[in-house]
Amino acid sequence: MTITIRRCGPDDAAALALVGQATFLESYAGHLPAKDILSHCRTQHAEALYAAWLETPGYGLWVAELDEGKAPVGYAALTPPDLPVAPQHGDIELKRIYLLHRFHGGGTGAALLNATISAACALGARRMLLGVYGANQKAMGFYGRQGFTQVGVRRFQVGENLYDDLVLGRSLRTPEG
Repeated sequence: MTITIRRCGPDDAAALALVGQATFLESYAGHLPAKDILSHCRTQHAEALYAAWLETPGYGLWVAELDEGKAPVGYAALTPPDLPVAPQHGDIELKRIYLLHRFHGGGTGAALLNATISAACALGARRMLLGVYGANQKAMGFYGRQGFTQVGVRRFQVGENLYDDLVLGRSLRTPEG
């Protein structure tokens, strides 16, 4: 089974919404109230939201697809930063990196991250930021292995409830560059 990473185009909004909803449900069913998950998926993973992102300057999205049949299994979204940390010149946000669980551990998440890092560096970004649910130990481990460290905290709303997210950051440049 081979997976390809490619930059998204305007026709990818439905696939991104499907993967976003599926991975959010997969990750948080049993951890968050069902009502909150469903509300979050309706608003934050709506096809119209992804269509808008795909049309917005400064936003970039990449999809991971199985070569056989082109089924989407994950994606990453790069956006201007919108996190509660002191901004630095050259900040960029990894808004989302989602991957269906059965594809974890095979290098696809790292490939998605590398695609966004390459794009961010091409744009002149110097630091990548992201928010992650503080209790998501699997994600925290992944980001730690990729060189991210905690730079702040935020309250993140899912449905009617607020949750603690950690804001992580990683330099995209060497001290010389």
